[in-house]
Amino acid sequence: MRALRFVGIRLVGMLVVLLIVVFCTYVVFYLVPTDPAQQSCGRPCTPQNLAIAREFMGFDVPWWQQFLTFLGGIVAGRTFGSGATAIHCPAPCFGYSFQQNATVLDLIGERIPVTFSLALGAALLWLVIGVATGVLAALRRGRPLDRALMVASVAGVSAPTYLVGLLGILVFGFTLDMVPVNGYVPLTESPVDWAWHLVLPWLVLAFVHAATYLRLTRSQMLDALGEDYIRTARAKGLRESTVVGKHALRNALLPVVTLFGIELGSLLGGVVITERVFGMPGLGGLLIDAVHQHDLPLLLGCTLFSAFIVVLANVVVDLCYGVLDPRARLT
Repeated sequence: MRALRFVGIRLVGMLVVLLIVVFCTYVVFYLVPTDPAQQSCGRPCTPQNLAIAREFMGFDVPWWQQFLTFLGGIVAGRTFGSGATAIHCPAPCFGYSFQQNATVLDLIGERIPVTFSLALGAALLWLVIGVATGVLAALRRGRPLDRALMVASVAGVSAPTYLVGLLGILVFGFTLDMVPVNGYVPLTESPVDWAWHLVLPWLVLAFVHAATYLRLTRSQMLDALGEDYIRTARAKGLRESTVVGKHALRNALLPVVTLFGIELGSLLGGVVITERVFGMPGLGGLLIDAVHQHDLPLLLGCTLFSAFIVVLANVVVDLCYGVLDPRARLT
């Protein structure tokens, strides 16, 4: 019952946060001095045609009524216009892009495989590399290996993602001609080509992010290894691997899990810079295109989807806390 209460509180909190985010985001985009109906009105845009476009798109009512209609569309879908020209957006409806003649969710769904493939693969790499090297540096504190890893981490933390990406393209793509430098191949088409086209972006993101995890894991491991319970475990005659892996690392992973959830959620919402550098059609590119085209429904939908991913990632982090530290279930 305590575990169910812990999960229930987190899920309710997620719904409340999402509702607040939806409201604030909708109000902000409503106040943007851009009229989507004006862009869809055509030329010449007479006052009569503009009024028809506003009515068709649902912008002829007060903003609060538009917001309630938007919420209703997420739950039950909505219809734009009436008669033979009506456009139905099935639930969950996050809006309709009149410039691209497609629902926002369909446009996001086309880009999700690219962004998720890029983000999840890179996240797995930087988590494994960062935590492993951080533990190794802590166990070799003050030795040449520790100093070398810390120097590498400084380089990773300091280097901008776009610079590392461009250098990777120059060295491994053009100079050595080892890996592809742009494009994306769907996993269903060829798993080998899918992974091969993602190797360089994965390594670039892993290099940049693993440096932070190395430093954080090293710091947390040094603190944990100095605790009394570690000395007690060693005094009991436990193997060093058990002391490090089961006792020290488990406690050191709590802040690492927090950082990982936040960064992964942000990346799943759109790896804007990396996608642009490597020419990949992901959510980041979709968001940038929506900004350039002043496509407010698409811009709103992408923002809300990204917010949902971030909030969901934080809930997963809280649940992982309950697994790593049972005391968290009491809060």
